Amino acid sequence: MLRHEPMVPVRMRRVAIVAPRAALRDVLVKVAEAGCIEIEAAGRQSVGGGLDAPQTAPGSAARRLRASRAEPGSAVLSAVPPDLDALERAGRTDLLAGEAQLEERLGSAVRHGAAAALAGWCPAAAVPATAERLAEVGGALVPLRTPRGVDPPTLLGGTGAVRRSFAGLVRTYGTVPYADLDPSVPAGIVYVVMFGVMFGDAGHGALLLLAGLSLWLGRPRRAEPLRGLWPFVAGAGVTSTLAGVAYGEFFGPTGVLPVLWLNPLHDPLRLLAAAVGLGAVLLAVAYGAGIANRWREGGPSGALYALSGVAGAMLYLGLAAMGGALWLGDVGVLFAGATVACAGLVLAGPGLFAATGGGPGGVVQVGVQLFDGVLRIGSNVISFARLAAFGLTHAALGAIVWQGTTALARTGGVALVAAVALFVVGNALAFALEALVAGVQALRLEFYELFSRVFDPQGRPFRPWRLPVLHGVGPAAAPPEGNAPDKEAT
Repeated sequence: MLRHEPMVPVRMRRVAIVAPRAALRDVLVKVAEAGCIEIEAAGRQSVGGGLDAPQTAPGSAARRLRASRAEPGSAVLSAVPPDLDALERAGRTDLLAGEAQLEERLGSAVRHGAAAALAGWCPAAAVPATAERLAEVGGALVPLRTPRGVDPPTLLGGTGAVRRSFAGLVRTYGTVPYADLDPSVPAGIVYVVMFGVMFGDAGHGALLLLAGLSLWLGRPRRAEPLRGLWPFVAGAGVTSTLAGVAYGEFFGPTGVLPVLWLNPLHDPLRLLAAAVGLGAVLLAVAYGAGIANRWREGGPSGALYALSGVAGAMLYLGLAAMGGALWLGDVGVLFAGATVACAGLVLAGPGLFAATGGGPGGVVQVGVQLFDGVLRIGSNVISFARLAAFGLTHAALGAIVWQGTTALARTGGVALVAAVALFVVGNALAFALEALVAGVQALRLEFYELFSRVFDPQGRPFRPWRLPVLHGVGPAAAPPEGNAPDKEAT
């Protein structure tokens, strides 16, 4: 299910919807039915000389909808012009809501003579098929050049279940800029790895894996809305199980599994060093992605001078080399690291200064930003120590539950039943608490330490106009909502 798909947003085309004034409604009905064009609002369109300005006053359907004071259901659009008075009397707020949206788009059209046009965005791959749809009713879809300084909206592609599941993680942070790489799959993998390090218990991980597989199978039915998250849950279960095998944890230190790598409670410093080392590697990867994004956004200069680009990466690598040199006592490496770090600061200075107002105030601002950049790198690396800290917490809770269980079991008799109850309840509480904590902490590390380097500007999401269209029945004579015949086509 993890398919080979390009790690870039879907390519968009700037388009114009052109139609005779008399056919504009029919053309917009086709646009709503296709559901793949984002139409720009009137205030965002440019009106050239000799063109009639867009009309933005509320339409008749919108006024009727407000006057009804009823909460409309899902908006539906009639394929033929409806009798608005009849719709109002019939209480068809769904059709009134659809007409209100249509009137808003009609009011955004730029008119010149007998023609009208609207501007918008459409996925490049969908332009030919959509143009054929509009041609059926006398309209045309004309590709345009993208205006300078205007970024297209972002639509993340991918049809695989894994990518769709992980894309929600990126959307929670923000919209990927159109020029940037789509990091959904790598970000999801990094998240579940960090979660597993903190939630390292083979028994608890197996329960998560079973939960993910149950979601995939559509069980229980009440969890159907969460079915799309099954790769996330199953992935977290796999990494937690693997970490538990490495730690020798199976519902705590039960002795069922041998310690293959280290016992968190017996060797915490080694776990801490490994967590910080993993964080250092992830930060380096984030800088690599940041360099690629800055290049795609602003070319070589944008990548070179940005603190999240080459300059920041040099500063990071130089400081990392200096830290390693101090640990090893190597003066040569210390000097080389300091040189690389200073070169990064020198590169970042002009880029930061260009964004200020110049003058002495700009120099002070650049100095503060560079100092903050150095401090942030140190704090970001140390922040990954929480992977070890919460891994230790999980192991400690498991140990407490197991010690209590064995103490009661040794007593025998009725205490044996209490031991079983303690083991079940204690593991359930540890599972719930640590799953919540590990999930939140992994999200925090992803957003603050990694995404802050991958993303600089924010994009805007692609929002196509899409409505179901009612065909074949005169909407004025349609029965009230809930009793309408099933003749909608989406």
